[in-house]
Amino acid sequence: MDFNTGGSGGRPDDESRPLYGGEAGGRPPGEPPRGPVGGTAVEFNLQDPVGSFISTVRGVVLDPVGFFRGIARRGDFINPIVFALICYEISTLIGGLIGLLFSGLLGISDVGNQGTGVVGGAVGSIGGFLVSLIIAPIIGAIILFIVAGILYLLTLLIVGSGNSGFEATTRVVSYSFVYHLVSWIPLIGFIAGIYGLVLMIIGVREVHATTTGKAAAVVLIPVAVLLLISVLLAVVIGAFVFTLLQQQ
Repeated sequence: MDFNTGGSGGRPDDESRPLYGGEAGGRPPGEPPRGPVGGTAVEFNLQDPVGSFISTVRGVVLDPVGFFRGIARRGDFINPIVFALICYEISTLIGGLIGLLFSGLLGISDVGNQGTGVVGGAVGSIGGFLVSLIIAPIIGAIILFIVAGILYLLTLLIVGSGNSGFEATTRVVSYSFVYHLVSWIPLIGFIAGIYGLVLMIIGVREVHATTTGKAAAVVLIPVAVLLLISVLLAVVIGAFVFTLLQQQ
């Protein structure tokens, strides 16, 4: 059955016909559209790292609904994780190089005043840059699995047990890491981070065949909790500093 054409698989704009490979009659009344079993999207593959990386980036950014609707739900998910870590490493690499460039320009302007101190600072900056490149994949992997674990727990609570599993959630988080490719750019990086959240919402909705509202709750509840904790910490720290200033 062809999921990509208007053949026997039906069309999304005609609910009287089979939708995404379902039975005749379309989706049951009151339920969200059901996605396919997956496997129709062009995902990142280590056998073709460059070509599949470009195709995956294009699919996630330009057609996130179709991409997440077509990704595999289960199976080997090493490739998506590698894709995420490559995006994270690219961000670290470019951001680090820009940092070295600015520190180098500042060092050149102060070379007459600081002498050999500038050279030592440059060596230290390069060393820190190299260390960051080495530990970036480790940090990225930790962040990825923490986020995937939290989202999957919330999926179990909000969507229910009839979801596509932890592997599908990990794939969604992994491919949403695409926003890191531009996260090093001021302002654009912030906008890209918001788009990353949008990608996760779309991904959770499609792979777990749920509603947009439930998918948004799964993704945004952790964000709201983090923001609340940050505000509380800022208030506590501010109050502590204010108390110290009053005592002087």
